[in-house]
Amino acid sequence: MKKLSKALLCVASSVVLLAACGKQESKEAQTGAPVYVVGAEATFAPFEYQNAQNQIVGFDVDLINAVADKAGFKVKFVNTPFEGIFNFLAQGDRDLLVSAITITDERKQTVDFSDPYYESTQLIVVPKGSTVTKFRDLEKLTVGVQSATTGDEQVQKLLGKSNPKIKRLESATLALKELEGGGVDAVVLDTGPVKNYVKNNPTLGFHFISDPDFPKEYYGIAVKKGNTALLAKVNQGLAAIKADGTYDKIFKKYFSEDAK
Repeated sequence: MKKLSKALLCVASSVVLLAACGKQESKEAQTGAPVYVVGAEATFAPFEYQNAQNQIVGFDVDLINAVADKAGFKVKFVNTPFEGIFNFLAQGDRDLLVSAITITDERKQTVDFSDPYYESTQLIVVPKGSTVTKFRDLEKLTVGVQSATTGDEQVQKLLGKSNPKIKRLESATLALKELEGGGVDAVVLDTGPVKNYVKNNPTLGFHFISDPDFPKEYYGIAVKKGNTALLAKVNQGLAAIKADGTYDKIFKKYFSEDAK
């Protein structure tokens, strides 16, 4: 009977120990930092692009990593084409989008945006010898844009939505490559990738033109419409990195000018 009692005692102790471990593991699972899937189109340097190891890197990547660190969550990046990127968010395949996304009233109808984190505008890129000096000069030319972007929208206002002289490409890089090959007379794209491309390809002889017809644009981090909890975390982290100087350090890493 004593041997049996000891055995029963060992079993009982084991059960208690296992139960305690289970509770500890459960507690750890509950308190572990959540991991959110971030959609980013990795062809938009210097905001997001792939390095030699095929890792997604760039200004937006460093930014959201810093935001996540401050707000207590983790992120996993997935390369996502910009055309259709909002569908991935709506379907729940992505939790966040950080891809140099301009905040617009139209987009606000389907997604919620964080506070703005970057000021931009559109620029016109032309080859050496071009006579283009302003946006209106593009009226009779073939113009390359990245499909579904605000650059695409601006050119539509000038040339008309269905004008065949608007050549829509899948990425900013492809639009600029089209200009290299002579397939278009000019390209209209966001400030960041234009300046980055011209700077890193000096032998091409491209130059860019600003125009007051282009309005200021502000980038935001997008979450699914109605996801107020995640949006609050993002804004909390964004405010924290702006307050402690982290944002400025990230900005200076990628851009020569000071943050606005």
